[in-house]
Amino acid sequence: MRLPKDVLPFHYDLLIHPNLTTLTFTGLAKIEINVIQQTSAVILHSKYLQITKAVIQEAKESINVNKAVTILEYPPFEQIALVVTEPMQLGNYIIRIEYSANLVLASTQFEPTAARMAFPCFDEPAFKAKFSIKIQREPRHLALSNMPLVKSVNLKEGLIEDHFQTSVKMSTYLVAFIISDFKSVSKMTTRGIKISVYSVPHKINQADYALDAAVKLLDFYEEYFSIPYPLPKQDLAAIPDFQSGAMENWGLTTYRESALLYDPEKSSVSSKLGITLTVAHELAHQMLLLQWFGNLVTMEWWNDLWLNEGFAKFMEFISVSVTHPELKVEDYFLNKYFEAMEVDALNSSHPVSTPVEDPSQILEMFDDVSYEKGACILNMLQHYLSPEVFKAGLVKYLLRFSYQNTRNKDLWNSLSDATALSSVCPIDAAAEGQEQNAGVCVRSKETISSSHWTKSDFHDVTRMMNTWTLQKGYPLVTITTKGKNVHLKQEHYMKSSNFSSPKGNLWYIPLTYITSKSDVVQRFLLATRTDDIILPEEVEWIKFNVGMNGYYIVHYGDDGWDALIRLLKENHKALSSNDRASLINSAFQLVSAGKLCITKALDLTLYLKYECENIPVLQGLDELIPLYKLLEKRDMSKTEHQLKGYIVNLFKNMIDTQSWDDEGTMSERILRSSLLMFACVRKYQPCVDKAKEYFIKWKNSNGTLKLPSDIKFAVYAVGTQTDEGWDFLFSKYQLPEFSTEKNVIEAVLSLSQNKEKLQWLMEQGLQGDIIKTQNLPYIVESVGRNPVGYQLAWKFLKNNWQTLVKK
Repeated sequence: MRLPKDVLPFHYDLLIHPNLTTLTFTGLAKIEINVIQQTSAVILHSKYLQITKAVIQEAKESINVNKAVTILEYPPFEQIALVVTEPMQLGNYIIRIEYSANLVLASTQFEPTAARMAFPCFDEPAFKAKFSIKIQREPRHLALSNMPLVKSVNLKEGLIEDHFQTSVKMSTYLVAFIISDFKSVSKMTTRGIKISVYSVPHKINQADYALDAAVKLLDFYEEYFSIPYPLPKQDLAAIPDFQSGAMENWGLTTYRESALLYDPEKSSVSSKLGITLTVAHELAHQMLLLQWFGNLVTMEWWNDLWLNEGFAKFMEFISVSVTHPELKVEDYFLNKYFEAMEVDALNSSHPVSTPVEDPSQILEMFDDVSYEKGACILNMLQHYLSPEVFKAGLVKYLLRFSYQNTRNKDLWNSLSDATALSSVCPIDAAAEGQEQNAGVCVRSKETISSSHWTKSDFHDVTRMMNTWTLQKGYPLVTITTKGKNVHLKQEHYMKSSNFSSPKGNLWYIPLTYITSKSDVVQRFLLATRTDDIILPEEVEWIKFNVGMNGYYIVHYGDDGWDALIRLLKENHKALSSNDRASLINSAFQLVSAGKLCITKALDLTLYLKYECENIPVLQGLDELIPLYKLLEKRDMSKTEHQLKGYIVNLFKNMIDTQSWDDEGTMSERILRSSLLMFACVRKYQPCVDKAKEYFIKWKNSNGTLKLPSDIKFAVYAVGTQTDEGWDFLFSKYQLPEFSTEKNVIEAVLSLSQNKEKLQWLMEQGLQGDIIKTQNLPYIVESVGRNPVGYQLAWKFLKNNWQTLVKK
């Protein structure tokens, strides 16, 4: 299915003429190619394009002599072949292809394999070229592309042709253009890069927050990587109906509206956090020399997609923690570990670097393993090497591979080099904290405290990281303590007992731990199936994976768990909030794998009565609610009510002390929203009464009363439990002034006890008129979580499977 390498493109000249009335478009693609091996055919990609004419001519000929071309199509591979009668010799040629096609929307989303639906092209990431784009449009529309507009030419009455600057070398999936009636707001970065946010006209007043965030973030990235952003502008466009969350087209990033637009009066606090992280993610991709996750140094093939996405996800948190400290984004990186491990513990998981061939396999790579696990193992590596060495190796890598395609091992080699250099810095440079050799000479601020982190182990980043990228899943480390001896054993953790763990899998695990006798973080590289640590003295408890920076879980054996549970009940603040949350998560993970008794995990949760930080509280809810939902579906009403009472009782004091307003820090507000939503959905009466009171007042004002954004979910959730309230909220859903609340409203509409309304909601999502099809997956998911609706959701999925795949 891969294209032959005997022909390489180096420049595309594209002319696109979309007709927004007939929803069709015509195009002319002129592709300059270099033939590096004699051939009688040029094979490239084309999908759903009606090719009307194709010619090939030698670039050096002064008089254009067109070679006769036969066009062959092979739809299963989405390829065409332009076959010539005389073989093409080594040298440069020009292909001209005229074509037409149907238009879905006058905006593009080409990643991973859709550029071939807009123009014939060599649609693989390694085939980089420059692009000169022209767009024909009506005067009432605006055209955007990757590069700035050079000039607009009046062709005839009612038609304008926009010419855009030639791009830098890039892969086809990064090409973009939009024809719309969007409006924009703009600002300049410190270095004079023009940043603009585009949206539909009536929502442009919601663009300011993303604009300010983008300016701060681009400034940060330029400083962090000591590399200037390579393009003269950066546009961020909010697309009304968009399958992805966002896309890093170079110079023209695109977003679904909820990922970019923020209304200070109505948007939730979690929306602000999500928008900031998404903008940070896409701008990380933008930086010209930004390693895998950037657009200059890109992956060679889609099996290393994680290089792009995992690093961009990782950089979200690095950048936002500096540019927006008030968001306390570091609190939420822990969730990336839990999200990734949830799917990576299944037999259906895959290595982050996985061989893929056809477009459907490539699409499957856009998952939590590529994004979240990719970010987590990079975070683990940064903590292993130290942030200074990690950054130095990264800069070295960027300088070495700019404008090229790379693989896993290229980065590992650069990091290994930086690690080696960090131990041979000139004394004066290290003392002054200066960087030498293009940023690759650093002195790690962390001391390597374990003799097991020998220099050879420490430097061989490739060997270590291959264990994390080339095999699926992650390790479970079992700890057995006897006196001063700590015995370690690693095995492949798998959630289902139906599958036996693969025996051959082995990881290089950078273990960290603290004990009852020392809060200084100790380090130990576990590179064998079993090993032992000898402590200086006996301890009451030991906690591994400090701060949950390592991508592994730990089982302590009964005595070890008992000691940690006792610690949590007596003095939970002896451990960080991340450590407390990771213990909660690990205990329930081990329950589901049959390694720990559920009573032990529930015993651990008893301490939550005294917890007040949001990360452990939210993790407690995330583990206990699914347990409760299992009982809901199993007609075990007595046990179900007992468990609900237990959970509510754990958090009752915290729920009762919540104010019903928008005051407080980001963490306090997210905690408030989550707790009130939990309490109202679980029918905790004081919460239900208060929410009902708010909903009645809001409904009586015909929706004009301003509700605090933090309590909307809880208030709407209670209000939609009556058919009248449900109908009223749905009527508001369709109004433009409620556009920033659509996600919340969709979620609470899915909580109805009326099966007909749940069925109707899913059908509306499938039709895509009132509810956009982009939101259908979330609606089916929400209905599936509803004890009244889960059978409906499953039936709907089965009945509409082919339609869903097609969409």
